Amino acid sequence: MIYCGIDWAEKHHDVVLIDESGRLLAKRRIADDLAGYQVVLDVLAEHGDRAETPIPVAIETNRGLLVAVLRTGARKVFAINPLAAARYRDRHSVSRKKSDLGDALVLANILRTDMHAHRPIPEDSDLVRSVAVLARAQQDAVWNRQQLGNQLRSLLREYYPAALAAVAPWKGGLCRPEALAVLQAAPTPTDAARMTRTQIGAALKKAGRQRGIEAETERLRDLFRSGWAHHSALTEEAMGRQMLALLRQLKAACEAADDLAEATEEAFLQHEDAEIILSFPGLGPQLGARVLAELGDDRARFTDARGLKAYAGSSPITRASGKKSSITRRRVKNQRLNHAGFLWAFSALRASPGVMARYRYRRDTRGDWHASALRNVFNTLIGQLHHCLRHRAHFDEAAAFPVSGIQVSQAA
Repeated sequence: MIYCGIDWAEKHHDVVLIDESGRLLAKRRIADDLAGYQVVLDVLAEHGDRAETPIPVAIETNRGLLVAVLRTGARKVFAINPLAAARYRDRHSVSRKKSDLGDALVLANILRTDMHAHRPIPEDSDLVRSVAVLARAQQDAVWNRQQLGNQLRSLLREYYPAALAAVAPWKGGLCRPEALAVLQAAPTPTDAARMTRTQIGAALKKAGRQRGIEAETERLRDLFRSGWAHHSALTEEAMGRQMLALLRQLKAACEAADDLAEATEEAFLQHEDAEIILSFPGLGPQLGARVLAELGDDRARFTDARGLKAYAGSSPITRASGKKSSITRRRVKNQRLNHAGFLWAFSALRASPGVMARYRYRRDTRGDWHASALRNVFNTLIGQLHHCLRHRAHFDEAAAFPVSGIQVSQAA
């Protein structure tokens, strides 16, 4: 057996090949371009990398063009956690010396000694990979939109509380098109107080509102002309310019999130697992796409539901030493899947009587906090999803929760 370790960087990568005894067979420093990638493939081929005898490769990332090139063919690519690689480095030297070549050698030795303890990058289909790209980008766009919305809300609170009162009844708040249009037309409270009914109505129509325009116009006009505290004219104008800059960023973030949501849903619905995932309570196209993106469609990735629950961070972890023992939540987990699972469990409370019964049992009988009870619900649902995907079955409320919630929880 021959093993390959690659220490990657931004402009160059160090490649090392060793044999079963740990003897160094080859080392190269390659550029981060097509010519460098070809050098890696040539070196692997020189040492027997074939479809029948692929050489496993260890690297500290699971994305990028280099990883895409390495994944061609039958070879397995192992994405080693950098923290784990740092611990393995101490096995070879206690002087804390470090070099790129030495790190590549450490990665190759990880496969030589402990390849059985690490998982290769899953062999997901191209469709799932595209769903993962879109779903993660959409999730990032939503988080960015929320961050910008919080910044805008904090700024408006300092000088323009009338704007916050105006958008309070609207679902979506500051991210609604009407809110963006009104703030664009009146960046300061003084400008808002001067707006006529015609100007307010025009702003609402420009944002796409079609019903209740007259009533909203009267409400906003009365609200803007009520008594509010003001900064000096120059300070208010400066803060208005700052608000417009944030408003442009928020508008772009809202458009990006909406565009990515549409693309994510379109790609997700093309996958064969979409129908099974959507059969579960609390999962729609967007949340279902996030779950599929993190699970993938490589059925060999998780041999049982227990491994998937640990990966999602829904199952607890036990720490025991001597007479001391504690059970706590997992901190090392797939953060994206865990975040999606929290939203999934929360949405499923109203969609499934069995889920609500289990949640109430954890809260009322076991004394769990809200987050802990939702984590327990997610732990149950993710296990059921693993079963349904493996057996190609849809969610069945009667089979998932055949008796009362308390009896189900006691039996579990």
